[in-house]
Amino acid sequence: MSAHKRNNGQAIQEVSEEEYLILADQRIPVRKGERFATNCRLLWQRRDILRRAALYGFLFFTALAFAIPSRYSSTARLMPPDNNQAASGLAAVAAMVSSSAGSAAGGLANEVLGVKNTSEIFSGILSSRTVQDALIQQFDLKKVYWDRRIEDAREDLSKHTDLDVERKTQIVSITVTDRSPQRATAMAQAYVDQLNRLVALLSTSSARRERIFLEGRLQTVNVDLESAEKQFSQFASKNSALDIKEQGKAMIQAAAVLQGQLIAAESELQGLRQIYTDNNVRVRSVRARIGELQRQLEKIGGKGEDVSEGGLPNDVLYPSIRKLPVLGVTWADLYRQTKVQEAVFETLTKQYELAKVQEAKEIPTVKVLDAPIVPEKKVFPPRILIILLGTSLSLVGGVICVFGERTWIGMSADDPRKALLQDAVISIEGKIVHPTEDHPGILAWKRRLANRVRKWRNKERQSKNS
Repeated sequence: MSAHKRNNGQAIQEVSEEEYLILADQRIPVRKGERFATNCRLLWQRRDILRRAALYGFLFFTALAFAIPSRYSSTARLMPPDNNQAASGLAAVAAMVSSSAGSAAGGLANEVLGVKNTSEIFSGILSSRTVQDALIQQFDLKKVYWDRRIEDAREDLSKHTDLDVERKTQIVSITVTDRSPQRATAMAQAYVDQLNRLVALLSTSSARRERIFLEGRLQTVNVDLESAEKQFSQFASKNSALDIKEQGKAMIQAAAVLQGQLIAAESELQGLRQIYTDNNVRVRSVRARIGELQRQLEKIGGKGEDVSEGGLPNDVLYPSIRKLPVLGVTWADLYRQTKVQEAVFETLTKQYELAKVQEAKEIPTVKVLDAPIVPEKKVFPPRILIILLGTSLSLVGGVICVFGERTWIGMSADDPRKALLQDAVISIEGKIVHPTEDHPGILAWKRRLANRVRKWRNKERQSKNS
């Protein structure tokens, strides 16, 4: 059990490691400083165990730290709208999003009248199911997060997204964490785009309702205007009725001129007949001119035409004076209808543009204070911290093992706790000492465990005999 050495003529008893462990745990009254020194000496005696524990812990946690995939965060910061009308519009947007999506914005929509600022509404819209589903579909997050159901993908997206509203400045921060820095940046930008789209799409302001109504009216009036213009152009082309009023004035003036020329020619003919015979060249010339003037007057006047017939013969370029009143009624009706449609279309167009401007004023635009950028530094895992903590925990585990072994050896053989543990160890030993068919590695592990159990039992017997 012990050996003796002689130093300067005196016999010194050398204590073995097992005996030292037993003596170190004896319940004898010692002072606090002596107990501390005894524990430190025990740790020094068992420093190999502590060294191995720290080394194995360092290697294990180093491998674990580098096995954990890195994660990157990209942040976008938004300024809240600075007008009061935007708050009411955003409240209605939040209500529509919550009613259609059934998301976290639902609680916000139920208290729309109590909303103090638009930043909270922004946060509610960003956390809505509508926005989440749009991002899941855009980036195929079910595949990225290894989820089979879209509900699980929504939960994972919520875990990777942090929405924060600063209390003083009301600035909204959107932080997205992902294994890919590019995807984290793209997702943060997608949140901003979806917010802008929903605010513009679901706004229920009066200007928006007016703009939607005017859009529908403009489409209807545009169809009516095109139809009226087509009918008017076809009628004017078929009857050569470009402008009935001006054409009537021009034709009356032309008829008056022809009538004056005809009277002058007839007077000239009467004078020539008193001097020359009817076979004279000058008389025949004047007579021929008079006949042509009469034919032109009859053509302009529309002698013998059926005014009820529509259209003009192919050899006629313009309608006669007799036909103008009949054409004028239809022409004036079509012209008036076209002008009315043009006036309505022009008025609606002006109102539509004004409504768009007013809607742009009422709809709160998303003002990006800080656009998301591709991060270069990872936010997780803290590898150095994991290695240091893991190594420290391993070292603490080694210290616990050392003191536990000392406590075990120092326990009395009649201690019930020790007897219970011995019975359990013997039972395990009986099952693993004689392995049958097993893997070679498992067999070697069972043999080492059995040898360890035998060593503990031998120490117990030696301690009991001494």
